[in-house]
Amino acid sequence: MDQTGLMIGLVVVGYLLGAVPFGIVVSKAMGLPDPRTIGSKNIGFTNVLRVSGKTAGILTLIGDIGKGWVMGFAAMRLLETEWAILAVAIAPFLGHLFSPFLGFKGGKGVATALGSVLGVSPSIGLLLLLAWIAAVAMWRYSSGGALTAFGLFPIIAALIHPSTPFMLFSLAISGLIAVKHKGNMERLRDGTESKIGQRQ
Repeated sequence: MDQTGLMIGLVVVGYLLGAVPFGIVVSKAMGLPDPRTIGSKNIGFTNVLRVSGKTAGILTLIGDIGKGWVMGFAAMRLLETEWAILAVAIAPFLGHLFSPFLGFKGGKGVATALGSVLGVSPSIGLLLLLAWIAAVAMWRYSSGGALTAFGLFPIIAALIHPSTPFMLFSLAISGLIAVKHKGNMERLRDGTESKIGQRQ
């Protein structure tokens, strides 16, 4: 298979893998409430952790990071051009945000985006993870950590990997995460955002 065909195939696989809602899968497998019906009604790690406990939350986090990482990692080893690699790496993130299994709705994409970045650039992915951890440790807001980390993503990219494809990759991910967190930003501004560890 030529590189173009391989890239297209990987993009399709990555999108469909990203579309798998691990928060829902884990919750149903464990006999727990559907995260779309409780708490913030989001399918991601934070809501599952808050309403269903640590085990379900951690399994959701592993699944969501893993689907991004595996596609980024595979793209780095199978494809030759940066444009192709990053097209594959962003596919699971887009699948998570716009899942065909959920009527083209989905989560906020933070864990899957982090996995994708870790797959293509472990050093930058680690910096984003550290930024998220530091922000959460200070403020205890998962959304604040996500907005901080991915707000810094284009800046970190410009300093460490300032290629045009990677800059566009960072801007696209950061922009979509900001859009998905519009409600969180309003609640942070109003002081009504739930903190990590705070039960619904």
